[in-house]
Amino acid sequence: MERIELGPDRIGVSRLCLGAMALGAVQDEATSFAILDRFRELGGNFIDTANCYMFWVPGGTGDESELLLGRWLAARGGREDLVIATKAGRRPTVPGGGLEASEPLSRERIVQALEESLERLGTDYVDLFWSHRDDRETPLEATVAGFEETVRAGKARMVGASNHVAWRVERARAVADRGGAAAYTAMQNRYSYVQPRPGTHLPEGGHVHASAADLDYVASTPGMALLAYSSLLSGAYTNRAKPLGEHYDHPGTEARLRVLDEVAAECGATRNQVVLAWLIGHEAPVVPLVGVSSVAQLEEVCAGVDLKLDPEQWRRLSEAA
Repeated sequence: MERIELGPDRIGVSRLCLGAMALGAVQDEATSFAILDRFRELGGNFIDTANCYMFWVPGGTGDESELLLGRWLAARGGREDLVIATKAGRRPTVPGGGLEASEPLSRERIVQALEESLERLGTDYVDLFWSHRDDRETPLEATVAGFEETVRAGKARMVGASNHVAWRVERARAVADRGGAAAYTAMQNRYSYVQPRPGTHLPEGGHVHASAADLDYVASTPGMALLAYSSLLSGAYTNRAKPLGEHYDHPGTEARLRVLDEVAAECGATRNQVVLAWLIGHEAPVVPLVGVSSVAQLEEVCAGVDLKLDPEQWRRLSEAA
């Protein structure tokens, strides 16, 4: 699997990031271990989790994904060959709390959250530490100071911003630059081939869809990359039982799906594989972040990462509207 380099230390990451959100909760331990093992065999090294996955399932605490990864790392070893990312900022401060009860991105909480994550993961550092949301009630100076403290202590190698718009990332980077602190070197937003209707607010609280301006910002900022989550829309491209949702109900969706099917037929590939190839074909460095529920699904998406679209196919896909 191809790799690109991220951050000031030019850390090599696989072009597919494996989302570990459901591992250890929706997927049982044996299935989770099999997925992680096969990802590594296929050349993947980039794994993403958070300190709140999956608090919303019955009986969930938010510890499940990190604890599962910790057990897998302890059983398999080779931590130094992997790029592990986790997040702070969405863990509820009260049991069963939603977005309105999320932990603050204060300096003190950022530092403490990472200590808790490291204990669950069974490691002494993470490669990428994300702010999971844009906490506008906490001064950016405090948030930047917290992430800088984790980097200075050697417990995070680089930091990134999840569910932020580009101007807020740039403002945080300016704060970091003035103080000589660690700056955000990656963004993680929702992004896929089919686009929501302009002006539509996604129904899930707190999710930020990447815009053309965000992609332009990433493309023009050295060392920056976009991790595109929900890149396969939770299986809706291929599973008729999973509708896209009303926010994708507009003429552009039908046009894009028509071209998607044409290109998939030309390539002898699935819709999912063409979507992933299209994402990777952007001028901006885009790393699809995909969660899977089986080894078979993993092998399908890894084949999509290796699929090469010709320039004409990518243009047709991009201009469909």
